[in-house]
Amino acid sequence: MAREARRLLIAPERIAAAAARSLALEPAEAHYLRRVLRARPGDGLEVIDGVGGLWSARLADAGGLELEQSPAAPLRRSPRPVPPLTLALAVPRRDPDLVWRMATELGADHLQPLVAARSVVNGRFPLERWRTILREAAEQCERLWLPQLGEPVAAASWLATAAAGPDAGLKLLATTRRGSLPHLRLVLGGHPPDDVRQVCLAIGPEGGWTPEEEALAEASGWRPVSLGEAILRSSTAAVAGMAELASWRSLGLSSPSFPSPSP
Repeated sequence: MAREARRLLIAPERIAAAAARSLALEPAEAHYLRRVLRARPGDGLEVIDGVGGLWSARLADAGGLELEQSPAAPLRRSPRPVPPLTLALAVPRRDPDLVWRMATELGADHLQPLVAARSVVNGRFPLERWRTILREAAEQCERLWLPQLGEPVAAASWLATAAAGPDAGLKLLATTRRGSLPHLRLVLGGHPPDDVRQVCLAIGPEGGWTPEEEALAEASGWRPVSLGEAILRSSTAAVAGMAELASWRSLGLSSPSFPSPSP
């Protein structure tokens, strides 16, 4: 079994400012390398910048990092995945940290927390903790692009204004208890990824979208879709929907057709 790559995500502006390929570590980064990963001077690792760049590096005796490539010429530079995938979620009372982590691992490019009419909000949203979770998940799953995390907003206003105009792409509203809704997979299967500018999938709260929210969304160009017959918790629906988007993007780029859900 191949050894898991040790990766550290460092902001691109810090990498660009590295003097003679020497990169100072912040206290949390040094703690992670030395205490968590048990790295020693001379050990190799990979540095990513969250915007497609990857460098090989070694832990220096002085405690910093020595890049093995110039900051301006990374070992690898990958383009942003296309089309971009947005997961908008009415933040659940339980498991939001896990949802953001799993969505990052699955390839979400933008994560948008929503506050819906039926949301149950427990205090303030811990945005800094969520950003840390996204960074850790990106390092763990070896992706080179860090997803963007939006500021929490009211679901109604976001559904009315998000992805408007000619670049709207696919705007999909996951909902339940409505007959004859197409499955998300079938809708995606009718659109080759190369022909779509972006995809937004919106997941409601545990109590579901209100009729007013659904009507507003449909009037704003959102298409209602189903995730199956079962009534899923919001966190489960978000991960299931994100998995469908990720499979469609990766398989659709090399396959002329996308498999339909089993009857």
